Amino acid sequence: MPCLIQRERLWLMIATLFLTVIGIVFVYSAGTYWGKIHYGQTAPFLVKQLIYLGVALFAFFICSRYKGLQLEKTWTLLYWLSLLLLVAVLIPGIGVVRNGSQSWIALGPLSLQPSELTKIATIVKLSFILANQKATESKIHWRHFLYLFLPIALIMVQPDFGSAFILIVSVFLLFFIAGYPIRFYAFLIIAGVVGLVGLILSAPYRLKRIEAFLDPWSDPLGSGFQAIQSLLAIGPAGLYGFGFGNSRQKYLYLPEPQNDFIFSIIAEEMGFIGAATIICAFGLLIYAGFKLAYKSSMKVSLYSIATLIGMIGFQAFLNIGVVSGLLPVTGVTLPFISYGGTSLVVTWIAIGIVWNFSKER
Repeated sequence: MPCLIQRERLWLMIATLFLTVIGIVFVYSAGTYWGKIHYGQTAPFLVKQLIYLGVALFAFFICSRYKGLQLEKTWTLLYWLSLLLLVAVLIPGIGVVRNGSQSWIALGPLSLQPSELTKIATIVKLSFILANQKATESKIHWRHFLYLFLPIALIMVQPDFGSAFILIVSVFLLFFIAGYPIRFYAFLIIAGVVGLVGLILSAPYRLKRIEAFLDPWSDPLGSGFQAIQSLLAIGPAGLYGFGFGNSRQKYLYLPEPQNDFIFSIIAEEMGFIGAATIICAFGLLIYAGFKLAYKSSMKVSLYSIATLIGMIGFQAFLNIGVVSGLLPVTGVTLPFISYGGTSLVVTWIAIGIVWNFSKER
């Protein structure tokens, strides 16, 4: 058993490092022209991303070794602290508005997105609650939903639909692993469709995104612009792409190509083979993580590891689905690869927690 677990942790680390290195390389490639036009430098995003990576590796080292993370009281504190940060981000002068969402806290030249930290804190806190639940108690409990809906409500006020959607899906995956009955998910599908329709109707820009998804060419210079430019990057690339650094869509066709649509640039420069390699790397990470969860000797480890890995995998699926035209635009980053400090640091924190919880007790 120890040998198998060590091997799977090695696979997990290989996949994580590979994706991170790819991210560093293509943040540079995708952001050169954008950086030159807007900042007068060809590598401003690369420099910042390397700084973020240093912070991310330090955070991983702490989270992978700190035994206090295996205590429920630690996660109770972190959960409520994350809610306080979600409240703070809504206060004028503290929260920063970007792309219509007040989701960031400015820290000098850097920024923090509290919703990313909240996702991890909520998942692990609920994992402890579900693991400590008595066998005689009903699986479905109102307290579980309270711990979910408090952060969801604060995130939606910002508004940040992408982060809220990922957290909801991740927690319902946790409920499924913990043994919630199938009838609950039948009800959930119906309620989810009704809720999704309500969210779309409550904000006109979401309806425009759906329309752009169904027919991006109906508004090629407006709501369908990003989807069309992404497809123009991926479609002509062929098997091998145009070569590293030779993307055409990064020349101000794709807005901020180093962010959410970086997978389009990778596919354009490296072709189908490069895109498929990225997908396989995520597949390896998910496989190794789920194997670690399956072999865990404690419920809380099983729940936490499986859900954190599932969250990373679902976010990657969502991002790749968006840039390839299979899903409506949601504004979520590609884990480990997209430019952004909070995203990179938090995903490495998640891997650190998986590493910590996967140790043999």
